[in-house]
Amino acid sequence: MKAERLRVIAVVIAILIGAFVERSTNAGDEPVIVSAIKSKPTHDQSDEFFDQGVIPQLRIEISPEELQKLRQNNRAYVRSVIREDDKITHADVALKLKGAAGSFRGFDDKPALTLNMSKFAENKKRRFHDLDKWHLNNSVQDGTYLQELICSELFRAAGVPTPRVTHARVWLNGRDLGMYVLKEGFDKTFLKRHFVNSAGNLYDGGFIQDIGNELEKDEGEGDDRSDLLALRAACSEPNPAKRWERVGELLNVDEFFSFMAIELMACHWDGYVRNRNNYRIYFEPTTHKAFFLPHGMDQMFGDTGTPVFNISGATVSNVVLQNLDWRAGYRERVAELLPLFDPPDRLLKRIDEVHQRMRPIWEAISPNHARDQDGRVAGFKNQITARAKNLKEQLSRPEPLLVRFKGQTPVLLTNWSKASETGDAKHDEVTLPNERRAYLIEPGPSGRCIASWRRKVLLAAGRYEFRALAKTEDVQTFDDDRGLGAGLRISGGKRTNKLTGTTDWTKLQFEFTVTEESREVELVAELRATKGRVWLDAKSLELVRLTLSANP
Repeated sequence: MKAERLRVIAVVIAILIGAFVERSTNAGDEPVIVSAIKSKPTHDQSDEFFDQGVIPQLRIEISPEELQKLRQNNRAYVRSVIREDDKITHADVALKLKGAAGSFRGFDDKPALTLNMSKFAENKKRRFHDLDKWHLNNSVQDGTYLQELICSELFRAAGVPTPRVTHARVWLNGRDLGMYVLKEGFDKTFLKRHFVNSAGNLYDGGFIQDIGNELEKDEGEGDDRSDLLALRAACSEPNPAKRWERVGELLNVDEFFSFMAIELMACHWDGYVRNRNNYRIYFEPTTHKAFFLPHGMDQMFGDTGTPVFNISGATVSNVVLQNLDWRAGYRERVAELLPLFDPPDRLLKRIDEVHQRMRPIWEAISPNHARDQDGRVAGFKNQITARAKNLKEQLSRPEPLLVRFKGQTPVLLTNWSKASETGDAKHDEVTLPNERRAYLIEPGPSGRCIASWRRKVLLAAGRYEFRALAKTEDVQTFDDDRGLGAGLRISGGKRTNKLTGTTDWTKLQFEFTVTEESREVELVAELRATKGRVWLDAKSLELVRLTLSANP
């Protein structure tokens, strides 16, 4: 499997140099993931449309009668007429408004639209460039209009079936609405293109819903949802060995590695892994396995320090990363996919190619707007470059090993790392009288310090106590809901322990619980102050396992 993956990555990199698209180098390639996914997607007229980056001019007209229906229920399809490049007329095209909390806009604004070519047509095989269902996204959350396209190509390069993307200039009932992101839809046509068997159930993840919710079924026959219920039950199995065996039977784990990797490597904060949002699940009937598919990629690369290996709150990714063998396989997959991001030259070149293709449209809309777009794209490229550097750094850090305890004997923790939310905070490792080694934190010239020494540990289920001896000098605090002065906590948590003013060596402790079979925890020894300093005794930073389970 590893040799095959490396071969695939080599092919992908070669492809990216030329065009950054998903096609294989020859018709005899083996499937990228498993036999359930076609080794080469079915080809049709849509290939030329997307591969050449066609940007059509679309004039959409909705009659007053149909518009009234749309205003009464903007999520129900109405009839429309679309004139493409003033040459082709598409009549009786089903249209409705789309979008969630951040992207939805009303009809009189710049609405995002879903189009369906066959719903009202007498000829059910009528298509738009061989597409049946497709979307016009308003990109109100992505000023570059590029993120959906670039990330769609990244997912497909990793072997994850993902809708293709181009752009369009749109007029709606005579109003010039400017540029849109044109994206193919998740439907039967999409499934036939990518999967050997397209007769399975396709579920829409909806708005911030995990697999435990009643997800909407968009494709497939039957309503018993037995496939989704089975995956949900497998993830909830209390016995770890049985849980992982059953999940492995129902989930295409290798494909999920790739899905999870690109979501996190591209900083998809609003995707499945980090927010249980913007995803689809397809249950392929031949293998009876679930495939996760990405969606809603218009807020990408925002936090270029997004962790790639942290266990998340999403059900499936949580279960997968608790299995140490799967976790190792996932880390291997991230390393294999790193060349898609680092060095960033190919991605930057692709961004320039697409932007230059769009720029004449921006100029036609407004020269000032075109210049603004140049600036937005430059900013996006800076984010890509920063993310490439960060990913390389994350992969250079060793994978945490499961901490082993002997009863309640404390485990001494070494190799602490500096972290700061205030750029001028000072960290140092010092030797005090009596050869006492200590970690120092103090504010810089700004007079505000939120800084810490941190250490990641991989822990099995249980109750734990994080301990340290600390000494302070003239520590003055500010209001902070995370904690005051010097203290201990875990990342994402709050604390009540604190040292302020001037103190001699004092014992600090922070108790926390790991409920999962295993979880990576980041320990934090910090100073949140406007003045003063804290020393942490290096030989006192230790962890104790209080109980062998999450319950007392």
